Amino acid sequence: MKIGVYPGSFDPFTIGHLDVLKSAADLFDLVYVAVLNNSGKNPVFTAQERVEMIRKTIEAEQLGNVRYGLFDGLLVDYAASVNATFIIRGLRAITDFEYEFQIDAVNRHLSEGVRTVYFMASPAHSFLSSSNVKEIGRYGGTIEGLVPACNEYFIRERLARQ
Repeated sequence: MKIGVYPGSFDPFTIGHLDVLKSAADLFDLVYVAVLNNSGKNPVFTAQERVEMIRKTIEAEQLGNVRYGLFDGLLVDYAASVNATFIIRGLRAITDFEYEFQIDAVNRHLSEGVRTVYFMASPAHSFLSSSNVKEIGRYGGTIEGLVPACNEYFIRERLARQ
């Protein structure tokens, strides 16, 4: 069974993330979307809220082979805990690759059995990031079409209060 972990802070989960997730769900038998609970960052949404947004998205998209969870610590340890041998990452531009290349090298050093699989963002989503969504929402711009519809109201309301 091919199992992959799609890790990230997902603050918030965007349609770009969903695009990568759908591609991964087509390729792997089982995919875990793993929300990083990083105490060093100051996210807009709590870890539990981010997990809930992902849960709602998985349900709305009817992705039967996708699970979700929360982790802190080393990604390779989380991957081992769910028997995953693949890490799933999305790439928007060449600058993403440089960062991801370094992370892949560290993960291979920590766990030789884990491999990273990269999915290129669709051209329509190549500009999209969680940071962009937060900035647009904070200034009252529309985030419609940038985040899954099932989470749009919640995200919009939270960002409007920022």
